[in-house]
Amino acid sequence: MDVLIFLSEFMVPLVIFYIVGFGLLSGRPVFDDFLKGAVEGMKTVAGILPTLIGLMAAVGILRASGFLEAAAEVLKTPAGWLHIPVPLVPVILVRVVSSSAATGLILDIFKEYGPDSLVGTMVSIMMGCTETVFYTMSVYFMTAGIRKTRWTLPGALLATGAGIAASIVLTGTMRFL
Repeated sequence: MDVLIFLSEFMVPLVIFYIVGFGLLSGRPVFDDFLKGAVEGMKTVAGILPTLIGLMAAVGILRASGFLEAAAEVLKTPAGWLHIPVPLVPVILVRVVSSSAATGLILDIFKEYGPDSLVGTMVSIMMGCTETVFYTMSVYFMTAGIRKTRWTLPGALLATGAGIAASIVLTGTMRFL
């Protein structure tokens, strides 16, 4: 175990020194390459900023308006058929759009039920095995200039559904251990 701790503490500095050393030995202008990459990164951030602001504003409006609670109430019966606790419904709806908004909802769940509760464990596993589908697609596809997404959205939603199902199944089986 001590070897793993030692390796984990020195891995990042080792990789950085390796990259810089390799660049210097290859005769590359390492600092100039770094600056060029930083400039390109700033251009990317400036390009995706309107999308980020739009997504954050939309999620904030949904959350402040009470729409998520109303949707959870409407979806209570179908969620019960799928063994999804009602407090998770707003998190599932928001998770496909915004990770930070979902984190805010999860903190509310932790305050009310506790992180070690069945709902707290389920939402923790769900956050670890799902992705912000619409955010990821809009930001990365826009940045790369991809217009035709073909099967990306159905595949991503299927994977998210599998992650939600896995969190329910794993939590259900953990309960009996």
